[in-house]
Amino acid sequence: MYQKSILNRQENLKKTKFTLNVQSCFKIFLILNCSMTVGIYFATTTGKTEDIAERLHGLLDSAEGPKDISDVDDLSELAGHDGVICGIPTWNTGADSERSGTAWDSILEDIGELDLSGKKVAIFGLGDSSTYTENYCDAMEELHRYFQQAGASMVGYTTKTDYTFDESKSVVGEEFCGLPLDEDSESDMTDERLSGWAEKLKGEMF
Repeated sequence: MYQKSILNRQENLKKTKFTLNVQSCFKIFLILNCSMTVGIYFATTTGKTEDIAERLHGLLDSAEGPKDISDVDDLSELAGHDGVICGIPTWNTGADSERSGTAWDSILEDIGELDLSGKKVAIFGLGDSSTYTENYCDAMEELHRYFQQAGASMVGYTTKTDYTFDESKSVVGEEFCGLPLDEDSESDMTDERLSGWAEKLKGEMF
């Protein structure tokens, strides 16, 4: 009788361990298969925005490799991600619309018509705070506005206190609506700004 009781306990223990192992494997399966996908997209004329996108990817290795937005045939690709990071320069200084002078300009309205509800979007922009101090990184705001129109949840805002400029359309309240970078006049500050922003995105997007 006593021996039978011991055997029953051992059998129950085996079943319990098996159940726990199955549950653990299932949790691991969910983690591996439900991880967020984050795409990095950019447009560029000189290659600087692409370079920043590559450097950012090195800090966010869980994100997909950077892709030129001009190589995207179907914008619904953006909706296929859980999060999107966009890089945009400002070339049409002082313009009210189509401020980047890149492939982004021709698809802004199409982006606004997407359904990006529940998607997180962050934007970084390149500009020259010394030469174009009254229109610093203006194109970020335009792209930000159309993604917001599409229902995206905008993240990655940065404080304006660490920058020297006069005006920028990309200042929303007391913050930039993304990460402004100056590879012309403040390139020595890019690495620190980029790494700090990457850490911020890990908490807000991933």
